[in-house]
Amino acid sequence: MRWSTVVAMSKPVCVVIGIGPKNGAAFARRFAAEGYAVALLSRRTELSSQIAAELDGAAAFACDVSDPASVAAAFAAVTEQLGPVDTVVYNAGSGTWGDIEKVEPDEFERAWRVNSMGLFLTAKQIVPGMVERGRGSIVVVGATASLRGKPFTTAFAPAKAAQRSLAQAMARHLAPKGVHVSLMIIDGGIGESGGTPKGEAPKQLDPDDIAHAAVFLAAQPRSAWTFELDLRPQLENW
Repeated sequence: MRWSTVVAMSKPVCVVIGIGPKNGAAFARRFAAEGYAVALLSRRTELSSQIAAELDGAAAFACDVSDPASVAAAFAAVTEQLGPVDTVVYNAGSGTWGDIEKVEPDEFERAWRVNSMGLFLTAKQIVPGMVERGRGSIVVVGATASLRGKPFTTAFAPAKAAQRSLAQAMARHLAPKGVHVSLMIIDGGIGESGGTPKGEAPKQLDPDDIAHAAVFLAAQPRSAWTFELDLRPQLENW
């Protein structure tokens, strides 16, 4: 066994699914700073491999969340290399913007497969182990579109609504078994990390602050678990 693998297996394991330069990168870095071994899962591994190389005990894995075989293979590799999964941040998302006259059936289905089906497939891989151990956290990155549809979210809103309902169903089933499922409703545009000048009221969400909220949810005591947490910048018009 490699030394890096020994180090990783001595830490709790957080899997971040959906790695981009903003939220995904911030989640990975924040959980690593909190002492987790972090698995970075994404369809392409160019960026995730770069980020993993910066973090102690982290590793990147290729995963297409819309493909059951790909999800199963990725989690098997994570468990073998890093150990059993303690926390998952489901940040994978996909949506085509357009109204009912413009969105095509394959675009509608793709949004559902990534946002909802992918969460379902992920849960099927990790829930049995979490239930067996009597602990675990699943943090789902949602959106305001899950609560209301607008013309340009004809594909995205139904997919996020399905994701929210799935997360709620899992939360109610798994809480008595010791597994905390939570949903972050992202309401507002996402800027760069540290992008708001000091002293100014933020107009966009900072990815580092979103990641802070995810760590908070994962560490909540059992007597005060949150299911749904709204996140919006100070100047968001809501």
